[in-house]
Amino acid sequence: MDVSDAMNLSDTKTSDDPEAVTDSERASGYEQVIARISLLLEGEDDWVAAMATVACELHNSFDHFDWTGFYRAVGNGMLVIGPYQGDHGCLRIPYDRGVCGAAATTKETQLVPDVEAFPGHIACSTSTRSEIVVPVLTPGGQLLAVLDVDSDAPAAFEETDRKHLELICEDLGRRFSASREL
Repeated sequence: MDVSDAMNLSDTKTSDDPEAVTDSERASGYEQVIARISLLLEGEDDWVAAMATVACELHNSFDHFDWTGFYRAVGNGMLVIGPYQGDHGCLRIPYDRGVCGAAATTKETQLVPDVEAFPGHIACSTSTRSEIVVPVLTPGGQLLAVLDVDSDAPAAFEETDRKHLELICEDLGRRFSASREL
């Protein structure tokens, strides 16, 4: 299969209402997205191109993904915006602020069903109601970036999202661990 085949994989766009999608439909959607990403990134060695491709594929495959993108770890406890889809994001996020900062600090996925209840939440968009942030780590545990997905629907993300987004980020960390010096 080549890149054109990846583009022809069935449409995985899910409903605007995340509760209307069954767990198996959501998992199937992720499996198709992961297959497309894998084909599109085959042989790719540019970190920014890879992040842009992943953000685009995810954002255009799930209707409840209202902002999808990466914040790059640039040192000194700071995340800087990378490729994304959606309205403007925050340009810089310190590790000690918000959901993205928590994921960067703990190096663990943050699944937040209600952003208003999250201490220190940064409102980059006033319409965001729920969020999931997944760290992109090298096999040695170095933080490269975080993948941030926001939804205007409350409790839009669940364990299926966590599992599949973590697989995507783990693959990115493996692919770019040698080529990305921070």
